[in-house]
Amino acid sequence: MAFDSVEWANTPPGDLRGRVVLVNFWTLTCINWLRTAPYVRAWAQTYRADGLTVIGVHTPEFTFEHSASLVRSAIAARGIDYPVAIDNDYKIWRSFDNHYWPALYFLDRSGKVVGHQFGEGDYASAERRIQELLGVTRTLVPVTGEGVEASADWAQLRSGETYLGSSRGDTSASLEGSWAVEPERVVVRSAGARLAYRFHARDAHLVLSQGTDGPIPFRVTLDGQAPGAAHGGDVDAAGNGVLNEGRLYQLIRSPGQVSDRTVEITFDKPGAEAYAFTFG
Repeated sequence: MAFDSVEWANTPPGDLRGRVVLVNFWTLTCINWLRTAPYVRAWAQTYRADGLTVIGVHTPEFTFEHSASLVRSAIAARGIDYPVAIDNDYKIWRSFDNHYWPALYFLDRSGKVVGHQFGEGDYASAERRIQELLGVTRTLVPVTGEGVEASADWAQLRSGETYLGSSRGDTSASLEGSWAVEPERVVVRSAGARLAYRFHARDAHLVLSQGTDGPIPFRVTLDGQAPGAAHGGDVDAAGNGVLNEGRLYQLIRSPGQVSDRTVEITFDKPGAEAYAFTFG
């Protein structure tokens, strides 16, 4: 099977014969996966006794996401209690011919893939498919995402994911100070380097890693001012935050109606690695 001889986080799934299986491909920095996480978590817990096994497959997008310790940190942060395969060599990804984060694959009790769903949304259809395969009918599980897991404000979201490295870079991001521009990322070379982006969304996130340089303090401004009530979950009202592990950092969560704004992040030490802006 695709799950033979892999490293597992949490307890391995054991014998899958006769069980309905939901395979969830994800990568720890993906905002789209983070917003689906509360649904998959709820399904795993609700339908386990009915014969459902959820298997997470962590297949990394960025190089630093190959770290098993970061994967386990993400699992703990998200409260994931189902098995997660660490798919650093893309073995499972290729066996499903998958191309998306997140992705759901539905396997019936015989082990056959009988459906799939890519990206966010359509959670009711996914849960009804699970119920159909299990042979149960009941009210759908109520789910409300909190913090970074909250659904995007789709009505006000006009900014898309923006990669910063040269291989997929977007010149609309502004770099000031000393930076090294590499294929996958941009890297701070001296204290005081700044990264700015003009966006239109409720939330602004930035995928960051500190490499081997330890905790790196940073400061966030919104249109040149401290973010105040618009601060994200990873900064305070004054805009202060600390880069202490590779993951997605929520910089801004604007209350109420949003408009075109400029977010800027200044790093107090060299070594910070920035990969992509995402929005919600």
